[in-house]
Amino acid sequence: MERIVKSACGLCQTGCGIRVRLVGDRLGEITGDPESPVNKGHLCRKGKAALEYLHHPDRLKKPLLRDGPRGGGRWLEISWGEALDRVAAGLEQTRSACGPEGLIFIRGSFKGGYEGAYLARLANVLGAPNIASMAPVCYVPRVLGSQMTCGYNPVPDYEFPPRGVLVWGANLAETRPGEHQDTLLALEQGTGLIVVDPRKTLLAGRADLHLPILPGTDLILALALIDEGLYDKSFVEKWCAGFEALADQVRPFSPSWAAPLTGLEAAAIEKAARLYAQRRPAVIQVGNAIDHSPHNFQIARALAILRAITGNLGVPGGELKADPPPVLPMGSPALDLRDKLPEAMRARRLDARNGLLPLVFYSLPQTITRAVLEEDPYPVRFAYIQGGNPLLTYPNARRTFEALKALDFLAVADLFMNPTAALADVVLPAASCFETDAVIAPPYYPVVQVQQQVARIGECRSDYAMIAGLARRLGLGEFFWEHEQDCLDFILKPAGLLFDEFRQIGVLVGRKDYRHYEKSGFATPSQKVELSSPRLAAWGFDPLPAYALAPEATDGATGNAEYPLVLTSWKVEEFRHSGNRQMESLRAGHPEPVVWIHPETAGPLGLQDGASVWIETPTGRIRQRARITSAIRPGVAGVDYGWWFPEEGMASGYDWAASNVNILTDDRGESGKEMGTPRLRGLSCRVLRVD
Repeated sequence: MERIVKSACGLCQTGCGIRVRLVGDRLGEITGDPESPVNKGHLCRKGKAALEYLHHPDRLKKPLLRDGPRGGGRWLEISWGEALDRVAAGLEQTRSACGPEGLIFIRGSFKGGYEGAYLARLANVLGAPNIASMAPVCYVPRVLGSQMTCGYNPVPDYEFPPRGVLVWGANLAETRPGEHQDTLLALEQGTGLIVVDPRKTLLAGRADLHLPILPGTDLILALALIDEGLYDKSFVEKWCAGFEALADQVRPFSPSWAAPLTGLEAAAIEKAARLYAQRRPAVIQVGNAIDHSPHNFQIARALAILRAITGNLGVPGGELKADPPPVLPMGSPALDLRDKLPEAMRARRLDARNGLLPLVFYSLPQTITRAVLEEDPYPVRFAYIQGGNPLLTYPNARRTFEALKALDFLAVADLFMNPTAALADVVLPAASCFETDAVIAPPYYPVVQVQQQVARIGECRSDYAMIAGLARRLGLGEFFWEHEQDCLDFILKPAGLLFDEFRQIGVLVGRKDYRHYEKSGFATPSQKVELSSPRLAAWGFDPLPAYALAPEATDGATGNAEYPLVLTSWKVEEFRHSGNRQMESLRAGHPEPVVWIHPETAGPLGLQDGASVWIETPTGRIRQRARITSAIRPGVAGVDYGWWFPEEGMASGYDWAASNVNILTDDRGESGKEMGTPRLRGLSCRVLRVD
């Protein structure tokens, strides 16, 4: 008997709708769901490799216990009961010796569901203040910057459609396929396109104006685009607060000032400002590139201000307040039980003394490694990592390696063994998105979709099952539902639905709210767009986006004799962060790490296309293969991110340091005042031939 099951892909954060064809109990095919508002039937390469991912022979299928020295590559298969008992014992030993602050719970890349909230729930009922996530380097800086400015995170309205699209540091074709398709459709209808990116992406090749910015100088360009003469006077007078202060602030930040720092022509910056301001309605599609800067919150603020003063908020074809479907939000206190964490303990979290935004409660990677290695501000001895690989994703990877080795107990829950899991005491086999029921809430869309279990691999378990099982061993079972479906029913309760009913519905779509401010104002203290923020001023931060010349930006713009190039990195369609390197079909399209270098840069350095090269910063050195191409701006090294080599085996640590871009980043340098983010792009580097 053949049937079709609607579900959602969890191989990246987008949460594309999929259709799973089942023949009896066997999976026959996975295709994009044309009825999904997220991807409208389109699937990326990762989605098309879903069956290979699901059935890959390297999938973890049973819990593993380290047998021998940490990182030695020897393991014993154990039962789930023993595995959770050992994790609970390791946790209790640390809590007894160091207090609950000696524990760290680390959330890895977003899977589309509520897994992060489950882990936060456990930490809060334990009274443990330290939880880490991707927040300081992914999406959250953009959200907070927008919310502090206009009270919401704007959603582009492609249905109208927009007359102008500004894509900034986002390769939509490879990372957000649904929005890429929306943008292509808009272009067919005559929409103008500006792309800000140091490389020539697919969309950059179709743009009316491509600005190949020098990496790390996004705030400079954003300030230069805020032109006091290009604004919607009616909207600003009625709905914006602080315009005169803004005009005074940005007046020195002219295109001619920004040009030498950003590596762009002043005329091109002026043209971009006019095109965006005059081709209304318009939207700005911002990507992960701006999140990797210490100035990420400031950049997000500047772009939110740009949207506002040009009158592109709330209008058809502009950027809207979209009310999400009526389900429990991921950040709901009813779900993460944050009130169970005593305020005195919250005040002891690792980064409480660092003066970050009061909205920030996570632990920073650099603070975690310092606490483990230097016991500053106190020792951290136990870590639980859920779907993450910090050895590849945290700055200063060698220091991260030392911290992971120094822990008293490390537990990792994942689908595959990876360099971080290889250092663990216990490894827990996680179920994939095809093996679990879930409510999926993609970050870029006001929708929720159903995810349905269609397969079972080995003894793999969902993150909820692992966390609830651990909670019961710690005497905290009362805070978790006996069955995971009861938790999903709780999430759907505001919509009046049970999960079994949601299976039949498949998707709930939120409501776009046009000109919502005319009914209730903006969700800020002044009920206006706060171009100048009194709240930020009261908290001790710049009330307006400000810029002070950073050493790295100076080096990159003027040329550093020892490290003359500027480093950036990006994600590619085949992989998600450090994942998928085991997939033969995906590795066939991208078999090894490559660094993009412009011919004008490569020539004087004696670099040949395809040659093996060293990339160096003051922090370290890695090896990748040169791709000589005019698709990257001169003076820039575009380094492949997330590389390790499963084929090299566990005994070598999968050669995790050979090509890992985070060997080159530093966890002890400049970091952002608001979010604590270190500089991950825009670093000074050099590229040398491997002789």
